[in-house]
Amino acid sequence: MTDPITPKSAADAPTLLTAWKAAQARLKTGRIDSPAIDARLLLEAAAGASRMDILTDPYRPITADQLSAYEAMVERRLKREPVSRIVGKKGFWKIMLNVTPDVLSPRPDTETLMDVSMLAFGKTEAFDAIDLGTGSGAILLALLAERPAARGVGTDISSEALAVAKENAANLDLNDRATFLRTEWAAGFGDASFDLVLSNPPYIPTDHIATLDPEVRDHDPHLALDGGPDGLQAYRDLAPEVKRILKPLGVFAVEIGFDQGPQVKALFEAAGFTDVKIIKDLGERDRVVTNGPDPRTNPIPQD
Repeated sequence: MTDPITPKSAADAPTLLTAWKAAQARLKTGRIDSPAIDARLLLEAAAGASRMDILTDPYRPITADQLSAYEAMVERRLKREPVSRIVGKKGFWKIMLNVTPDVLSPRPDTETLMDVSMLAFGKTEAFDAIDLGTGSGAILLALLAERPAARGVGTDISSEALAVAKENAANLDLNDRATFLRTEWAAGFGDASFDLVLSNPPYIPTDHIATLDPEVRDHDPHLALDGGPDGLQAYRDLAPEVKRILKPLGVFAVEIGFDQGPQVKALFEAAGFTDVKIIKDLGERDRVVTNGPDPRTNPIPQD
């Protein structure tokens, strides 16, 4: 049993620093990855503090209500509930998104799609993009935030996910350039409609889901995880559809599992794409299949 965050006496009145340190110790004892970061993010939410507040005003007292809320959040994290679920928000690329149990919590690995997109289209270039299986809208909204002349569509079969994406678009003031529609992948869109097609589809083999970390297995929607018996069913469905809706000189990029590169590359080549390549993420794992530029060999222009 770890010590609670609550002070033993009035003389030990909690501050941002003491609460953070106590929570950090509890999370570390509970074998939670990144205990210092998780404790800080939860403290920011519970105490209405910013990262800068904790660093520059560490002895700021926190109220009993804030401490109670913080303890409840720490307890949830100790039960392996992700921080993003507890606070209802998650950062992705350069934007902050609302997340709910109806959407996949965006991950840093997925930012590899953004690396490709930033190279494919210049900052002032006008183009039309689509994000297939948009979930929270993370990929599309991060893209539109970076490319002010672009417009985009996000599709999903989950009405609940689309409601989250629409709210995120409104919060980011992007709802004039982002449209969200309920449909299966690209059903209903005309041929050669888009310059850029992006997707992070479900790619976990069905019988592997039970082996995932509790943060994913118990808190991400299985609809967004289950890629069928071999994890490749979404790519079989997507490859011909992507070929159909993409303009002749357009770019596609799809996220993959670290061990799926050759198989997914072959599926897109069979659909008629040439110059298909596998892109690695920052952890040196295969992460994206695309016909676009490789960020490893083409640095992203800054303007």
